[in-house]
Amino acid sequence: MEQPNLSYINSMSGGDKAFEQKLIEIIKLEFPEEKKIYFSNFNAKDFKQIAENVHKLKHKISILGLEKSYEVAVAYENNLHDGNTDLHEQFEAILTTITNYLELL
Repeated sequence: MEQPNLSYINSMSGGDKAFEQKLIEIIKLEFPEEKKIYFSNFNAKDFKQIAENVHKLKHKISILGLEKSYEVAVAYENNLHDGNTDLHEQFEAILTTITNYLELL
């Protein structure tokens, strides 16, 4: 499993540490809530909302440098439009990896 990193954030910031910290804080604030909403909608089997949740979360996946995980999220989002949740376990593992990483920042 690939690990999150701050490469993209560092390249976006141009060395501005305050900007980097602000972006990290936004992710740390928004990610847990978006994850919670995702699981709530998943449990309710609201495929339209689940796809929207995955769409929002995949941007954070990308920002955290998870290229392969981003591809999984894109495929999962597309599958959800057809009511297919086959990639749920992989997506959940990605969310867990991010949660663990953010706790260390």
